[in-house]
Amino acid sequence: MDDLLLHDDEARILALRRLNVLDSSIEEPFEKIVSLVRTVLAVPMSTVTLVDRDRQWFKARRGVDVAETPRAVSFCTHTIQQREPFIVEDACNDQRFASSPLVTGAPHIRSYAGVPLRTPEGYNVGALCAMDTRPRRFSPADIAILSNFANIVCDELELRVIAQVDQLTGALSRRGFIDQAEREIARSQRYGRPSSLVMLDVDHFKAVNDTYGHGVGDQVLQKIAELAEIKLRPTDVFGRLGGEEFGILLSETSGEQAVVVTERLRKAISDQQMNLPDGRAVKVTASFGIAALTPNVTAAPAWLESADQMLYAAKAGGRNCTNLAGAA
Repeated sequence: MDDLLLHDDEARILALRRLNVLDSSIEEPFEKIVSLVRTVLAVPMSTVTLVDRDRQWFKARRGVDVAETPRAVSFCTHTIQQREPFIVEDACNDQRFASSPLVTGAPHIRSYAGVPLRTPEGYNVGALCAMDTRPRRFSPADIAILSNFANIVCDELELRVIAQVDQLTGALSRRGFIDQAEREIARSQRYGRPSSLVMLDVDHFKAVNDTYGHGVGDQVLQKIAELAEIKLRPTDVFGRLGGEEFGILLSETSGEQAVVVTERLRKAISDQQMNLPDGRAVKVTASFGIAALTPNVTAAPAWLESADQMLYAAKAGGRNCTNLAGAA
């Protein structure tokens, strides 16, 4: 089975996507690991490398100036194709790498040791690497140390996923949602494409908790997340921002188009009825605020604030409605 997984690159890419880590910001646990590898193994370069479809991207790096390189020239492409550590003692004497621009030019890699980063499903999504600018024989003790650090990287990647998921609803956590919003801002600005952010708040949610109990309130939130999964598009991002407040990221979507998507979910929520074991029925509504991404918004907090203002206006306007920034 392991050998089959090593050769199923499409499934491996999906496993990498599940981690939701590509192009994410600097994070201290990974920074500490590459610093420790460089110090303990006495190498000038160390990276936490994730191998995408056509590139390798460095989640953390020391001694390497660029954030990514083409996969075609990478050492890590070879590392992810096996279960054991991949070692090159002298790249200049290895025909696979002698002419690589990473060897003949910066960062002038001469020796390399990489340990695969393996997901719980068994896919190698990248490697923890130690590199030197001179030929080197990595000892068994060196490889054991590197392997232990690689295990820590894998644990951190999984903990990162857990931290980005709201345990009650299965939606993204606030942290995960904001991370996605930052990436969407960068993507939209890079390609000049439209994008919208929606905030929704369950109307009179305190009354639901006070009347039926917090257990029923939790069920209401879970049902809203289920409806969002059904009514939103596969590319839309849904997250729980806190309490009864949720956010939706709509890429490639103008403000006017976002209203259409949002209204579909708003109506589904207002039409939903939850039947309780004691025969009572619970119905709720939700209010929505939409902010299309504008050139002056350069960070997620400002975008959230704009959508939150529209949400407040929807609440003040009678609830169970959608309010779009800039709409007449």
